[in-house]
Amino acid sequence: MTIKDNSCPALVLNADFQPLSYFPLSTWSWQNAIKAVFLDRVNVISEYNEFVNSPSKSIKLPSVISLKDFIPLPSKAAFTRFNVFLRDKFTCQYCLNIYKAEELTFDHVVPKSRGGKTTWENVVTSCRTCNTRKGSKSLLNLNIKLAVAPRVPNNYELKDIGRQFPPNFLHESWNDFLYWDSELEP
Repeated sequence: MTIKDNSCPALVLNADFQPLSYFPLSTWSWQNAIKAVFLDRVNVISEYNEFVNSPSKSIKLPSVISLKDFIPLPSKAAFTRFNVFLRDKFTCQYCLNIYKAEELTFDHVVPKSRGGKTTWENVVTSCRTCNTRKGSKSLLNLNIKLAVAPRVPNNYELKDIGRQFPPNFLHESWNDFLYWDSELEP
């Protein structure tokens, strides 16, 4: 059987069986997962019903793997455009509508032209329409008040927020590791 390069990704769990990240979900291609298995860097937790074959061996593709060595999550979150969107839950902080990441931009609460800095505390998620409408004006001039003041999140908060946004592809073998708070079936 021929396996497409982007099919059969493996969910990657830390040594504590928690995903390394939720959004984007921590996955590896089947090729990287197989390589990690052979290098003895991971434990195979669950497998697909798909095989890859070598001249001497047939190997089931891993669907869930856990790292043998624990990687601690840094407490300080990287200041990136995507993490700002994640902190604000992909919600424009002016009109409060939810958008896809590619439909969003970020806005300086205190405009750069007025001395505003590009920091966690001065940048918010904005849709293009609201960003254009606000321009380089201050919130006071526009009579706008933010529902939530921008602040520095930590990686644990971002990870929890990421759990609220399930990816497009979820293999059934992943459910036990992604949704610890979901109700169990009788």
